[in-house]
Amino acid sequence: MMKTKYPPIEPARSGYLQVSSLHSIYWEESGNLEGRPILFLHGGPGAGTEASHRSFFDPRFYRIVLIDQRGCGKSKPHAELKDNTTWDLVSDIEKLRNHLGIPSWMVFGGSWGSTLGLAYAESYPQHVSGLILRGIFLCRQRELLWFYQSGASFLFPDEWEKFSRPIPLDERGDLMQAYYRRLISPDPQIRRAAAYAWSGYEAALLGLKFDAKVYQSFTEDERSEAIARIECHYFIHRAFFQTDNYLIEHIAAVRNIPAVLIHGRYDVVCPLEAAWELHRSWPESRLEIIADAGHSASEPGITDALIRATEEFQKLY
Repeated sequence: MMKTKYPPIEPARSGYLQVSSLHSIYWEESGNLEGRPILFLHGGPGAGTEASHRSFFDPRFYRIVLIDQRGCGKSKPHAELKDNTTWDLVSDIEKLRNHLGIPSWMVFGGSWGSTLGLAYAESYPQHVSGLILRGIFLCRQRELLWFYQSGASFLFPDEWEKFSRPIPLDERGDLMQAYYRRLISPDPQIRRAAAYAWSGYEAALLGLKFDAKVYQSFTEDERSEAIARIECHYFIHRAFFQTDNYLIEHIAAVRNIPAVLIHGRYDVVCPLEAAWELHRSWPESRLEIIADAGHSASEPGITDALIRATEEFQKLY
């Protein structure tokens, strides 16, 4: 029988942590506050956390920590791009670990959360006791070009047409830059229209099957602005990594950390190649390919694999 999420729970504690003169990040804890700490890192960047994210974990065993990364969810200021880089987020995670008095924790992240989880673990391996990473995204140029320039467009020409339509023909040679100009426009109507198209395109391709609820959530005005602005900001800066293959080049730092990689065979947002290359460079990790899934964590096969992974880690402690 396939695993499904645990019943909904409410936070036991929550608050804001001032991480810079500008940014304040929202955090919450739920489950067993004396249990094994596990950090949930959401995707995007910019998507924020949801109540359902708490339900990937056994609340009797895990001390479940969720954060909204800079600029999204309940964090303040909303959709802010200034002082918002991968290395700022890595620093925020470490500040929160110290704030909560946690010596080490497991890290659980999907999509962009896998990128950030790896970047954090490679920076602070001594504070990471395990990794569960889903929908591996290394934020390399070819991955970005596949989704935002040429690649996914061959599989989803209908959705690609909607995505490219707001951009004039003479600007379509670099769609990320064209969108960025609109997403930082002082005109809120221009920003809103660009954010809707950007976030709607991603939402339409997330799963093996179209999910109307996910699409509606991604295209809500406030959430779509955070997703689109922050994603585009990160992607045109190649996640602020010093090299295109940074995460694999620094994989030696996490080689001894127990890790499970979970990836949908038909993931169009983050193709399987990235997970395959990461695993080949990190043979100590375990790669589980879900035969009938795309990118979304809510797809039954991926949910099952994620929860089985969390339960397997319980046996290690």
